[in-house]
Amino acid sequence: MSEKSDQLDQLCINTIRTLSMDAVEKAHSGHPGTPMALAPIVYLLFTRFMRHNPADPGWPDRDRFVLSCGHASMLLYSILHLTGYRLPLEELKRFRQWGSLTPGHPEYGHTPGVETTTGPLGQGCGTSVGMALAEAHLGARFNREESIVEHFTYVLCSDGDLMEGISHEAASLAGHLKLGKLIWLYDDNHITIEGDTALAFDEDVPRRFESYGWQVQRVQDVNDLEALGGAIESAQSEAHRPSLIAVRSHIAYGAPHKQDTAAAHGSPLGAEEIRAAKRFYGWPPDKSFYVPPEALAHCRRALERGPGYQASWQERFERWQAAHPQLAAEWQRIQQRELPPDWDREMPVFSPQEPPLASRAASGKILNAIAPHLPELLGGAADLAPSTKTLLAGSQDLEAGHYGERNLHFGIREHAMGAVLNGLALHGGIRPYGATFLIFSDYMRPAVRLAALMKQPVIYIWTHDSIAQGEDGPTHQPVEQLLALRAIPNMTLLRPADANETAAAWRVALEHDGGPVGLALSRQKLPTLVGTAEKAPEGVRRGAYILAEAPGDPPQLVLLASGSEVQLIVAAQAELQRQGVQARVVSMPCWELFDEQVRDYRESVLPPKLPKLAVEAGTARGWRDYVGLEGDVIGLDRFGASAPGAIVLEKLGFSVDEVVRRARALLSL
Repeated sequence: MSEKSDQLDQLCINTIRTLSMDAVEKAHSGHPGTPMALAPIVYLLFTRFMRHNPADPGWPDRDRFVLSCGHASMLLYSILHLTGYRLPLEELKRFRQWGSLTPGHPEYGHTPGVETTTGPLGQGCGTSVGMALAEAHLGARFNREESIVEHFTYVLCSDGDLMEGISHEAASLAGHLKLGKLIWLYDDNHITIEGDTALAFDEDVPRRFESYGWQVQRVQDVNDLEALGGAIESAQSEAHRPSLIAVRSHIAYGAPHKQDTAAAHGSPLGAEEIRAAKRFYGWPPDKSFYVPPEALAHCRRALERGPGYQASWQERFERWQAAHPQLAAEWQRIQQRELPPDWDREMPVFSPQEPPLASRAASGKILNAIAPHLPELLGGAADLAPSTKTLLAGSQDLEAGHYGERNLHFGIREHAMGAVLNGLALHGGIRPYGATFLIFSDYMRPAVRLAALMKQPVIYIWTHDSIAQGEDGPTHQPVEQLLALRAIPNMTLLRPADANETAAAWRVALEHDGGPVGLALSRQKLPTLVGTAEKAPEGVRRGAYILAEAPGDPPQLVLLASGSEVQLIVAAQAELQRQGVQARVVSMPCWELFDEQVRDYRESVLPPKLPKLAVEAGTARGWRDYVGLEGDVIGLDRFGASAPGAIVLEKLGFSVDEVVRRARALLSL
């Protein structure tokens, strides 16, 4: 390269650095050191290597960039501004302020060009594996003579990301799947908040990734653009292995007193240190948010290249569309997240005359009935598919070289599974599901929370949903998990009472597009209840409904329950009737959906003046919102025990006799 070209590169890189420093300083909050260190990486990616279009950040075959170390958000905001995304300089000046487009950590759907919400370390790494897997899967499904899905996923990750366990799980899975279009650039700067990484982290990261089956390269100086560019080119040419590029950098590069110190990690540098760093860069020390015109013009060439990348793809797409019109119609549908007409025409309906069926088993039947009509459904379990009933009978295992299949084996990696599901959903064109036992939703919770924050339509199948799990004992018996999941904003949790409610829950899950949906399903067999075939499709959609009205009119109290305990209150209603007490039975599979209903509907189901008794084999907390201060709850505010499930239920108060006793007590009988 010419000296003039080198000088222009350096000018652009220093513009990224100084914008980041100034924004953090103005906000009196943030992380300046990492953007100062890693500016050369994002500069090269966004101006030389990535196929992206700042004018249309969402076109389907763009390269994806994930800033897993989300605390370095100003690094991303600076390059997005410079390359022409809809992120004006004024928004950089409003970093971390109310209503700005530049929040403290990148937020998907909030800032143009941000592909995923990051901040909790390691989550971006896991999400990127889902994105790369989506690229491989959709390419196998749709690419014919023309390749309409062929792009890279780039990730910038830190020591903190690679310490978190989720990144280990995700990297292991990516290596097993041989995701060749996944490239992680690792910021090997030796510094965390507490000090040198040697305090707690001295493993050989490159050798670890070699053992995962990754291509591994080392770049000794992040400022060596020729070496850095060569490593990226080599990673791009590696078709059968994901790539790790370990890049040695210096946090707060150029700051005379804070370079290579923890002091530059999470606090502003201070005015004098910024002036000194700017002098080191050859920058006007007293100018803030200064963008040299020649640097802006050079970076904004991305606005010229971007439409060309997209137009080239569009030409290929149109040729492919003409040759494969049916496939193209399918592509358009899944990109828009539309369900096909009559997708549920083979949804089974279950009869009370049929043998009892665990809701996990009913879910498996339902999933296999609808999957042929929804080819975008892709998922699997964390080594629990035989127990969670999530294998698709018409598909083989999704493996390296067989990316078009739909049975995905996550291995015993719930942490990574949650994040991979997010990446599959964010990529587009896939409706992902993942399964494990409800108790292990705790392992997934950070990713579930991010799915809810990003309003991604991920489906979770959580089985073995109560103490009726039985012999495995309290370590495997969920008690507080239902309430914990219900507490997540934008999360919809359904706990169906029988097979017909399970079918209705699947309808809700697939029609819902405002956040993740969890299905909490039983291990034990449940009877198909009278009335659910007719009432559940609408009743489940509304969160709660009258399953059985009091045989005599009017009712004296309301019995309400979710999931496997609905059969208990149905039996208790009959016993109360024999004792001259009129009870209404309400099935309440979903708090969130019920809370969305108009007040008239809610009061028609749960009349304010009627006493109410709720039953759920989990913590009683939360049910007071529905039974009121005068009502009662049969719940479980202790851990379970190891014994056959029926015995555990009886010993802990989940019996018809106990429901009847507590109901009569409510009525002072």
